Amino acid sequence: MSRRLSIDVFFDFICPWCLIGKRQLEHAQVQFRSRNPDVQITTVWHGVQLLPHLPVEGEPFADFYRKRLGNADAVTMRQAQVRQAASAVGLTIDFSRIETMPNTADAHRLFERASALGNVAQREMLLERLFAGYFRKGENLGCRDTLLAIASSCGVDPDSLLDCLKGDATPFAESPDATSGVPSFQFDRRLTVIGAQPAQALLGAMSEALRESDRERQSA
Repeated sequence: MSRRLSIDVFFDFICPWCLIGKRQLEHAQVQFRSRNPDVQITTVWHGVQLLPHLPVEGEPFADFYRKRLGNADAVTMRQAQVRQAASAVGLTIDFSRIETMPNTADAHRLFERASALGNVAQREMLLERLFAGYFRKGENLGCRDTLLAIASSCGVDPDSLLDCLKGDATPFAESPDATSGVPSFQFDRRLTVIGAQPAQALLGAMSEALRESDRERQSA
């Protein structure tokens, strides 16, 4: 019988560490599969709205981070740190194009609905496109028309998504298993790794979760 490993990822679209963590997880999965070719991996992405109190139109991006970090120099340092970490995993993040810190409630609702309707490939395409829309293109993920256009570009019928886009800043209901930080990775609901950890750390957690599962199965 083939073995299985489930991975639950908790994330928000406006968190650059979630995108960086996604790449680290992908690198870890490549190594894991080469060592465990018989194991079937299932990954589920759970939206966590980090800033549910943002207005529906969002806030100016630059103003938001100046208030959050205290001054422009602190913002510059933080963004340089993020860009360096992103570059190390092959990503480009262009903060200069981001004008709005969006309310992501509708983005999460759209992704959740599209994930339920589409296949794994569509879900992955949409997830990548939403991240790219924000961090590379500077698109406003709080804008209904932008979200529908992105979904359509990934082969998702926009008409099937209309009723889930509330456009009124109603908070997105988080998964009951969400942890206090994002990104957060749960492996077989046994081990949790929080933060954009190196691929080796994620690989270690995946391997340990599989070992625990194997021990349980053998002792049953």
